[in-house]
Amino acid sequence: MSLQQPSPPQTEQDARNAQNKAAFLMDLRARGIQDLNLLRALEIVPREIFVPHRFADLAGRPIALPLRCGQTLPEPWLAARMIEALAPARHHRVLEIGTGSGYATALLARLSREVLSIERFQSLAIEAEARLARLGITNAGIVFGDGLAILPNIGPFDRIIVQGLLTEIPENLIAALGRGGVLVAARPDDKTASSQHIARIARNEPGGFDETLVCASRLQSLLPGEAQAL
Repeated sequence: MSLQQPSPPQTEQDARNAQNKAAFLMDLRARGIQDLNLLRALEIVPREIFVPHRFADLAGRPIALPLRCGQTLPEPWLAARMIEALAPARHHRVLEIGTGSGYATALLARLSREVLSIERFQSLAIEAEARLARLGITNAGIVFGDGLAILPNIGPFDRIIVQGLLTEIPENLIAALGRGGVLVAARPDDKTASSQHIARIARNEPGGFDETLVCASRLQSLLPGEAQAL
């Protein structure tokens, strides 16, 4: 009969990390995030590995952080609100346009069956793929390409999330959305696009769409094409 070895003593850094994670989750709850599966994913996925090393100490704070290629990792609450509005389930196939650092990709992978994420910056796609591999995530694939030029035959997808502002929803994205599917993206409040909001667009039974405003947002415009550099 063997005795179970005692757990190693918690270091000051371990205690500090636990406190920071608790504060991180409390802030998300205070901002209205209620989905328990999503909160669990946010607890498990380490945001600090999805930012440049010099910003790792800031990853637990409720702020956006700069990435390479002029891109930005959104505030945690905004990423969470978009995913909560998307409502991915274990049997869902999800398309993500705009991988960025791969943080949302990792969260989506823990909440759905399969994730395909498309990134127009090759260096970001390579780095994000390495981060997912580091976490042992095998149900998410990252592709370098133009997410706005996808062919409908890669669908259908149960859920589509666009990590940026779209003035118009491309027809090919709509065509790739399956029956009962949901698309979440940032949309302009008016023609000037001076302000924006997150919209939830759901395909209904008659074949039309119901659009619901989720929250205000501050996302970069999604650009077409593959980046010729970076």
